[in-house]
Amino acid sequence: MSATWSERYAASLMNTFGPPKLVLTRGEGAHVWDENGKEYVDLLGGIAVNALGHGHPALVEAVSDQLSTLGHVSNFFASQPQIELAEKLLALVGEPGKVFFSNSGTEANEAAFKLTRRTGRTHVVVAENSFHGRTMGALALTSKEAYRAPFEPLPGNVTFVPYGDSEALAAAVTDETAAVLLEPLQGEAGVNVPPDGYLARAREITSEHGALLWLDEIQTGIARTGAWFAHTESGVTPDVITLAKGLGGGIPIGATIALGAAGDLLEPGNHGTTFGGNPVATAAALAVLHVIEQDDLLARASSLGNRLRDGMAADPRVTDVRGRGLLIGLDLSADASAEVTAAALEQGFIINNPTPNRIRLAPPLVLGDADVEAFLAAWPAILDRAGVEPPS
Repeated sequence: MSATWSERYAASLMNTFGPPKLVLTRGEGAHVWDENGKEYVDLLGGIAVNALGHGHPALVEAVSDQLSTLGHVSNFFASQPQIELAEKLLALVGEPGKVFFSNSGTEANEAAFKLTRRTGRTHVVVAENSFHGRTMGALALTSKEAYRAPFEPLPGNVTFVPYGDSEALAAAVTDETAAVLLEPLQGEAGVNVPPDGYLARAREITSEHGALLWLDEIQTGIARTGAWFAHTESGVTPDVITLAKGLGGGIPIGATIALGAAGDLLEPGNHGTTFGGNPVATAAALAVLHVIEQDDLLARASSLGNRLRDGMAADPRVTDVRGRGLLIGLDLSADASAEVTAAALEQGFIINNPTPNRIRLAPPLVLGDADVEAFLAAWPAILDRAGVEPPS
């Protein structure tokens, strides 16, 4: 008897993620199918990656056309899509600056981390419950002990402070601080939203001490929260923004955007990448941005997000709902998020359980109205099947 796909996975891939929940074979829009032909509504979107869902014609066309003409060039040369994407991102930010392209979020943060060292300072202040990546530099800036401990010692001189606590932030930043690194909303922690005015106060504190304000928009950027960047509503202009995930719509790409004088900190020889900013990835990102604009997916992310949050919160077993747009976190009345995720999968919905009592949704921006209604209709039964009881 031949081995199953799951058995072949276990025999050939490193056990870094544990056993896969499913083996998926195809996708269309916000739907995917497994090896047995069962259909699911994808409410996780590859963890906020598949902004246009699966198989979007504009993305397929952009990648195919670019690959048929110019697939890769070394960093000794430039390509038109690379230049156009850098210009487009700066236009969306609305500030002059410079862009460095890489292949992932952790690489975007590595570039930014190195950029902060070019200030001549080494101290970085980061929030507790943060997640900034798995490479050694980005891991040094990630607070979760379970991620960090197996690889210590990590690059040092990092101070962690409670997220959303402006007083703690002010106390930690000094004239020796190179940068403050924050997520506008913390995604990996279960979608934590800071108090109003927090980012503005962070901007004031960093400016007072001559430190950089670095915002990790890897999960929150590119229309995920109903705006191009989640920090926009704060009115703050950071010095550094890092992007990835939804930028390429599933094609690997990261971007480090340094604004104003910060754009000149990295000089020739300071940093590099073989594949970063290649024509195919940048053409894909341009297609994603075009579709978001053309189809007004910023507004759609906001409206669908409101419907999902309101609908899920209507069940008393949901004790808190947070987020903006289509980045949604909620708390359950019991530590049963793994059971809820499994029950949702049985019912044909892919969701995520970042902590024992929290659920996260980050669906494609093209999620259909019917999919939203189907999930909300199934939500009470999913909680029932998972054995979640109302709070006493």
